[in-house]
Amino acid sequence: MIRKIIHIDEEKCNGCGLCATACHEGAIDIINGKAKLVRENFCDGFGDCLPGCPTGAITFEEREAPAYDEAAVQENKKKKELQEKMKHLHEGGCPGSRMRMLEQPEAAESVASAPVQPVSRLRNWPVQIKLAPVHAPYFEGAKLLIAADCTAYAYASFHEKFIKGHVTLIGCPKLDSVDYSEKLTEIIRRNDIQSVTIVRMEVPCCGGLEMAAKKALQDSGKFIPWQVATISIDGRILD
Repeated sequence: MIRKIIHIDEEKCNGCGLCATACHEGAIDIINGKAKLVRENFCDGFGDCLPGCPTGAITFEEREAPAYDEAAVQENKKKKELQEKMKHLHEGGCPGSRMRMLEQPEAAESVASAPVQPVSRLRNWPVQIKLAPVHAPYFEGAKLLIAADCTAYAYASFHEKFIKGHVTLIGCPKLDSVDYSEKLTEIIRRNDIQSVTIVRMEVPCCGGLEMAAKKALQDSGKFIPWQVATISIDGRILD
């Protein structure tokens, strides 16, 4: 359709970005130091960007252009508002509590094969470090898993990879605000623990769990094989 739309003279444009800010519809971007009309269907032809241009690089013209798409403009505004909210949420606070949106790829499902029913590998209860007994039959000869709360949510195969064959204890030093090391020291000292696996998230606050477990191993006076696995917030095991 033929309609009124803005024209940007790149020769006159100094890339100040005032027009992009003034365009409430989001039709203009700054690319390689120059303002460009990148979404013609976002331009309503009212010219809010004209008065802000210090070089007079923006004018009106009538030409073939897609119709103004109000619905697309509103959807774009909502998306930008959400991005801004997430950008500033917890800004300056703990990186471990910052909100993030994760997009995970869906696994392809075979039509011919029947879905496999997941099996819980949990061997003990309670699992919270604060609630766990210091001495219990299931600790004898056990491979001990000390895991941060969030790891089981972030890592999809947590039961098969970590819980299977282990006695599990979980905690979050940030939420519990306690030093787990004394409790863990007594568990390791008073039971025949064969090995210790520590699973934590990549966020800094999760380091408190790792430090508590290492201190417990040291204070127990025992020489026990141990290892640390770190999970990323998008569900990967980091090296």
